[in-house]
Amino acid sequence: MADIIDFDRFAQPPDLDAMTRDELLDALEAVRAQIARLDEEEPENMAGEAYEAWGDRHEALEDLADEIHDRLDGLD
Repeated sequence: MADIIDFDRFAQPPDLDAMTRDELLDALEAVRAQIARLDEEEPENMAGEAYEAWGDRHEALEDLADEIHDRLDGLD
């Protein structure tokens, strides 16, 4: 089982170019898990600041997942 990578603790995203295929796959799994957890915490009030913060975090994680996908595609 892969270690959980907590991307919240990084000031900047990890250096995807320096990661191996296995590390990238582990990172993608961790990002998907964080997105799933975040989906469960979606605020009901779509007009509030909490929803905006939630949306920003969700979008950042989706962007990171896309970057990992792109990096994996570049390894093929």
